[in-house]
Order: sequence, then structure tokens, then C-alpha cells
Amino acid sequence: MATYNKRGFKAAKEKEAKEPAFDTTVEDINVNENESTTAGVFNALDEKANKTEEWVIKNQKAILTVIGILAFITLGYILYNKFVATPKEEEAFKEMFQAQTYFQQAVDATEKQDSLYKLALKGGEGKLGFEGIINEYSGTKAAKLAEYYAGISFLNLKDFNNAIKHLDQFTSSDKVLTALALGAKGDANVELNKNDEALKLYVEAANLDDNDFITPRFLFKAANLAILANKKEEALGYLKTIKEKYETSQEGYNIDALIATLEQ
Repeated sequence: MATYNKRGFKAAKEKEAKEPAFDTTVEDINVNENESTTAGVFNALDEKANKTEEWVIKNQKAILTVIGILAFITLGYILYNKFVATPKEEEAFKEMFQAQTYFQQAVDATEKQDSLYKLALKGGEGKLGFEGIINEYSGTKAAKLAEYYAGISFLNLKDFNNAIKHLDQFTSSDKVLTALALGAKGDANVELNKNDEALKLYVEAANLDDNDFITPRFLFKAANLAILANKKEEALGYLKTIKEKYETSQEGYNIDALIATLEQ
């Protein structure tokens, strides 16, 4: 029987087997470990780890001793604060309450102020005064605050050297209270005719915190001392700052007239 090929038909050719360009069998893949950078790094890390482990084992007793000491110090600090420092702080403030009461009575009084300030300093009614608080509760916040009260009390009693002594010992994170202490030291120095030192203290107090009450108050005091020292330009600087920033303050009242006087 005759067969015919359809037009355009071509007999299929057998696919030629193509050999791979390279052999991917696992057995033929051979990486030289000595030439591998990564392997070198891990080897170095392993070596360091081994040395560290050996050092730890060798010095284990010393390490445990240091850890024990640190733990003991930490525990001691916690226990001290809980059972010693905190109760002592509370006791100091309770003890000082009567002295603070005398102090406030002295501030508010129109007579017998000196006797009240002395009671605040020395104590009364079985309670310690500020000087006793400072001595008995040294290092507490109450004792630090007592330094401020003692300084102001001595200032009002016109014992200016003792006022400066106590105010020098006062420290606080409260900027307003710190500024008041600096200003009080300035007042004491004025009374001792140490105007240059007082001027520095007033300026420091004024610049410590931007406050509508504190800043103009001590700028005005600084201006007055600068005028006494014939430092007109410096005084004008302080007065103009009051006019520009604190004109509504007590010191700002009639400030224009004082500025005009100095500018003549």
C-alpha cells in the first residue's frame, strides 16, 4: 500500500543527547577548607572561645568572689536605704518641723523676731533647732535644708559671717531656692562691705533661672551695686533687661525714670 507524506511534513529527528557543561555530582565538588576565608574566621573564633573558657575555668574562684562582693554591696545598699537612710530622713524632717514653725513665726511677726529666730536655730519644746538637725542628721536632705534656714536666720540676726557659712553649705536641685540662697549671701556680703562679691552673687542668682520673681529682684540689686561702683553701663544693662522682660514686676515699676537718670 502506497504511503504519502503530507505537504511540509518532516520526519522527526531523534533528540541528540546533550552532555552537561559541567559535572554537578556531589562527589566531584571538592572545596579546600584551608582556602576558605569563612572557615578560617570560624576556626579563629573557636580558638578564642576555647581560650576564654580555659581562662574562666582557671579563674573561676576569683570571678565568683567578685560577683559575691558586688552582690553583697548591692544588697547592703538596698538594706541601708530601706532600714537606715529612709527612716532617718523621715525622723529628721519630723524633728525639724518645730524649728520650721519658729522660723515662719519669725518671718510673719512684727516684734520679737530675734527670739523666734534663735529658737529656730537652737530648738525648743523638746525639739532640735536647725543647728541640731545639721549636727545630728548630717548627710540627710533635712540637714541640707536646715543649712538654708540657719543661714537666713543668722542673716536676720545680723550675724553675717555665720549666715554666709551656712548658706555656703546649702545645696539643692531646686533652682528657686538655690537662687534665694545666693541672693541672701549677696545681702550678707553687702553688710560686710564686700560689694564686688555681692554683685557677682546677685548676677549669679538672677541668671540661675528665668523667673518673674527671682530674676528682676536680683538684677535690680545688682544694678544698685553697679551704680554705687560707678559702673553706669553695667547698671543700665541690668535695668534695661528688667524693662524689656520684667516690666510688670515690682522692680519694673518706675524703671524708665531710673534708666533716664543714668543716661543723662
